[in-house]
Amino acid sequence: MIPIGSSLTGEMQIVRETSRTYHLDLQRKKIAGFTDGLDAVKQACLKIFQTERFAHIIYDSNYGFESWGLIGRPSGYVRAELKRRITEALLQDDRISEVLDFEIAITGDEAVAGFTVHTIFGDFRTEVNAHG
Repeated sequence: MIPIGSSLTGEMQIVRETSRTYHLDLQRKKIAGFTDGLDAVKQACLKIFQTERFAHIIYDSNYGFESWGLIGRPSGYVRAELKRRITEALLQDDRISEVLDFEIAITGDEAVAGFTVHTIFGDFRTEVNAHG
């Protein structure tokens, strides 16, 4: 709140918060130091895909990935919906600008989607495995 009789002068500067966070060592199943930049975004993507959207009240409704409801659907639907769900989940992170170059392979009740994630720190390729 600005006190009565006061005004804002000068330039406003927008400061981006750091990406620094705990590093999850998945091989040893423990936290091992810190990570930042592109590695922190990769880790955030992994965590998003491992969290079912709408299933945990600790997270708001924009966090996580909707993996349910794809089994038994036509492959065209699965391809379109998987692309939409992946893109929607990742674009909630303001460090990610685009999700492109999807390649989706469907075998039986399993769909594997590979794609490129464009971030403010650089790009990387990753994949999601959706199965029943």
